[in-house]
Amino acid sequence: MASSVESTGSNRAMYPDIEPFQTGMLIVSDLHTLYYEQCGNKDGNPVIFLHGGPGGGISPRDRTFFDPAVYRIILMDQRGAGKSTPAAELKDNTTWHLIADIERLREELAIEKWVVFGGSWGSTLALTYAEKHPDRVKALILRGIFTLRRKELLWFYQEGASYCFPDAMDEYVKPIPEVERGDLMGAYHRRLTCEDENVRTECAKAWSKWEMATSRLHVDPTLLQRAEEDSWALQFARIECHYFVNGGWFETEGWILDNVDKIRHIPTTIVQGRYDMVCPAVTAWDLHKAFPEAEFHWVPDAGHSNKEPGTQSKLLDACDKYKHL
Repeated sequence: MASSVESTGSNRAMYPDIEPFQTGMLIVSDLHTLYYEQCGNKDGNPVIFLHGGPGGGISPRDRTFFDPAVYRIILMDQRGAGKSTPAAELKDNTTWHLIADIERLREELAIEKWVVFGGSWGSTLALTYAEKHPDRVKALILRGIFTLRRKELLWFYQEGASYCFPDAMDEYVKPIPEVERGDLMGAYHRRLTCEDENVRTECAKAWSKWEMATSRLHVDPTLLQRAEEDSWALQFARIECHYFVNGGWFETEGWILDNVDKIRHIPTTIVQGRYDMVCPAVTAWDLHKAFPEAEFHWVPDAGHSNKEPGTQSKLLDACDKYKHL
């Protein structure tokens, strides 16, 4: 079994800010068009960054995990997220559509194989993509492991994380009548997909604020401010809730772990915050046991966010490790 390491290591700074050398809009259906960008070395080692949520979108900071002198850095806003259109669209928006989109982009960019980087929902998507297309993946860099099992969802959206953040939970449940609080995801889904724009917006902000308030050991005010942005909150909350009430459209609840043998030959690094409330550490540990060949790092003083110093440093180290594959 690959070592399970608990250490913060040195607190590394991100690579310098960088602008894309190319941006594009990829038409993937009659309805959906995806924004993507390329940065760094045009002839370098290809890496794709898969953002969280689902619905979270990419940001300029996401480019800076990778050495721009070596990597050809590719980022994409998933269906309905970020600059992809139409915004917050739920139709034809499932895990399997996103997997097909990643392949479509790889073919569009004439890439044979690439490194795949994903955190939180991005780890779900990275693992699923690798299990469907193992011959296209050079290495996996994973953080905040999430496999969309029912117990993971109930821990965060119903009861579990609430014991650690009761004040934030009170704010989260406020838009939902007490009689409906036995199924908060279902109650939110009804409101996030209703016709009343004011109700959709109120619930989107409350849903998003809950995640932003619990993502770090020390609450980040800038994350809370982001949850107040109507357009971002609607994308984030509507798409997340849509995926979660549908179990990600996986054939079985444990589909990702059940299929892990397909990828155990792929060089992989897993980074997990010990006090991750959003994607509880038990999931990363379950993956570690099923995939013992992967390099596994506990970060003892981190929650969910990739911005926490120990997690950021380990992710940068992993990106450097695979940059010459």
